Amino acid sequence: MWTQVAFWACAVAAVATGIAVFRVDSMARATFALLASFVFAAGTLLLLNLAYLGILVVLMMIMEMVVMVVFMIMYMMNPAGLMPMTMVHNQKGSLAISGAVFAALAAGIFLVPWPASARPRPADPTRALGEALMGSKMLVMMVLGLCLFATMVATVVLATHRGRYDRYGDRLDAKRPDDPVPGGLNR
Repeated sequence: MWTQVAFWACAVAAVATGIAVFRVDSMARATFALLASFVFAAGTLLLLNLAYLGILVVLMMIMEMVVMVVFMIMYMMNPAGLMPMTMVHNQKGSLAISGAVFAALAAGIFLVPWPASARPRPADPTRALGEALMGSKMLVMMVLGLCLFATMVATVVLATHRGRYDRYGDRLDAKRPDDPVPGGLNR
């Protein structure tokens, strides 16, 4: 009983925060609303016992949204994407298109004859889905995902240069020299 309540709560919250993406007035707020929408969608996957997919959605979306916010803070002309702006362009056209697509998809739910299978469900549906999608390459894709994550972290670490809070060496009590990068910063 509680899982059904939690499922519907996550589903409604995912839709509500998805709508909030287009209702808030800044890029940063839209990014965090989108992140919340994906986390709630992952909650529905977890409640359907699809742990691998649920955790994958959470990890991928958190990383994606954090990278997006970092780039907004670095490159947007307004402070960190917090200045008011509209998130929707061509409002009437986009509303008409999205309404038509929603109606077509909703009609498809009721009009399409869904296939019935006499085969029993697999013991681990997540593993079966992974094998169906990637076959024997599942381990390779998991390792590749970890390598991509390590590459993103290493790129950010290597791209950042020394900031104003850096100390000179490991001695925290040492006095900071006038030029922490000899011949580099004060030229």
